[in-house]
Amino acid sequence: MKKELGLLMLLSAILLSGCGSDKPATVTQGADDSPSKQVTTQRNSDYCTTESTSLDSETENYFYGTWKVEKLLGFANSYNDASEYPTGQKFIGDELIIKKDLFSSKGIKDYSQYQTELRNPLYEITATCNNKDSFYRSFKIDIPDLNENDVVKAIDVSNPSTKMSIPVSLSFFVVNNERLILISEATIFELKKLSDTVD
Repeated sequence: MKKELGLLMLLSAILLSGCGSDKPATVTQGADDSPSKQVTTQRNSDYCTTESTSLDSETENYFYGTWKVEKLLGFANSYNDASEYPTGQKFIGDELIIKKDLFSSKGIKDYSQYQTELRNPLYEITATCNNKDSFYRSFKIDIPDLNENDVVKAIDVSNPSTKMSIPVSLSFFVVNNERLILISEATIFELKKLSDTVD
């Protein structure tokens, strides 16, 4: 009986060690590569990676431009201000300028507390979520029409001298470098690109 129990425990340990591991998998590139040239790939993570990085060139090219607040998508689940702003704050039609050397939210006409202008702003990706579930677990925000395997990047805009973020009531999320989402307080808006501005 002890022998059978020991064998059963050993088999269980072997099976469990191969399943559900959150450790990154290491993949060797090729036979000609040196052993030091290995790539670590992250398996589909339950949570977002939260290492701050500079914008990659693809995200930079997408993110820079003049943007118009096009439509209200809804309200965040963690706090819902629909009772105060049932159709969202009056952002629809307002514009934001996001350039390498300038960030301006002065186009948000009805809310002076959200208006800011920064020269040479610091843009950083503060979180990258590789799927819809990890985004929701980390941010408790349900973006309508977000597909299961969409990659969502949280973008932080900061003052280069103080390293302080723009007002916390404005947050940006880039989805697959195809959609730009603005969240103000608990209200979710989709932005439409009016023009590219890469300088």
